[in-house]
Amino acid sequence: MDIDEDKIDDAVLALLWLTLHDGYRAWKGLDWETTDRLFKKGLIADPVNKSKSLILTDEGLQRSEELFRELFTRPPQ
Repeated sequence: MDIDEDKIDDAVLALLWLTLHDGYRAWKGLDWETTDRLFKKGLIADPVNKSKSLILTDEGLQRSEELFRELFTRPPQ
């Protein structure tokens, strides 16, 4: 798989925009509202805990791979 890092950079930058405060600062972690929505959709386990990581459900794992390939890989040449 040929990963398009420019697309990853764009996506991370877009995600950082979600957490803007003080005009130009952004939180390092994912937006809690977003992880709550993913939990409500059944794509991750309950994110409210002290762990720094999330657990994807089977459906979430499959969908995350589909989205990763769709958004962040180049088509075969």
